[in-house]
Amino acid sequence: MQKLAVERGQEWLRASDLRPTRQRVALAALLVGDGQNRHVTAEGLFDLARNAGESVSLATVYNTLKAFCDAGLMQEVTVDGSKSYFDTNAHDHPHFFWEDDGRLSDAPSDQLQIVRIPDAPEGMEIASVDVVIRLRKT
Repeated sequence: MQKLAVERGQEWLRASDLRPTRQRVALAALLVGDGQNRHVTAEGLFDLARNAGESVSLATVYNTLKAFCDAGLMQEVTVDGSKSYFDTNAHDHPHFFWEDDGRLSDAPSDQLQIVRIPDAPEGMEIASVDVVIRLRKT
């Protein structure tokens, strides 16, 4: 793994209270090491890690992604209630889900207008609003 990618991964982890274990640093380097944001599934990141020669289990990848999300480094985007993508851009923004190839990407935030959302039921508060725009070929 490239030294610059590892350094970027370590710096990204420093923004949280997570202990920089070898596996966390390796996965962070794969996620943010090139300076770009990523949308990955746990299985996709597992494959990237294995192809990079990292010895990690799929369970470790899932646990690490959950820890990254809990620490505010990433956000989980659920599609269809069963498939989760993990986004290194933790700021609120809409997504496109490309149904034909199962890919998730950022949608332009400046074009989205949400004028009103329903009031939360009594005793509840709205934690977040996720916007996933599904696309398919015509």
